[in-house]
Amino acid sequence: KKGSWNVMAPKRNVDGGDEEGNRLGPVLREGEHCFAVVHLFASFNDTFIHVTDLSGKETLVRRTGGMEVKADRDESSPYAAMTAAQKVSDRLKELGITAIHIKLRATGGNRTKTPGPGAQSAMRALSRSGLKVGRIEDVTPISTDGTRKKSGRRGRRL
Repeated sequence: KKGSWNVMAPKRNVDGGDEEGNRLGPVLREGEHCFAVVHLFASFNDTFIHVTDLSGKETLVRRTGGMEVKADRDESSPYAAMTAAQKVSDRLKELGITAIHIKLRATGGNRTKTPGPGAQSAMRALSRSGLKVGRIEDVTPISTDGTRKKSGRRGRRL
């Protein structure tokens, strides 16, 4: 009982990784693909690329258009979305992911149901980077009745 509080787990390898190599991700057979889900949220202010495993619980990588450019007005631009998608695909290749399903989402609700300008270029960059694209699904929330829309009874007058 005297030293029972000092029980610790065995020390890890400090050099990082196992002896065979520093390979991340699952072991795949020839011609087999490892899938991930790309949650692509494209609003008119920013573009989020959030990659999870198939269950959606484990985040693999997350990048936004705002992480790629300095100016606030460029966060939702196609260029910012494209560079974010390229960095995401590089990280996915490191992790051993070879194929993706894309879930595209716009702002939705009682706002616009149209995806922002970065959606098209982000999807294009992901498919051009060598990742196989399985399914593309639109998961924009569409309200059946919802709350009252912004701007008054006579709308936004310019």
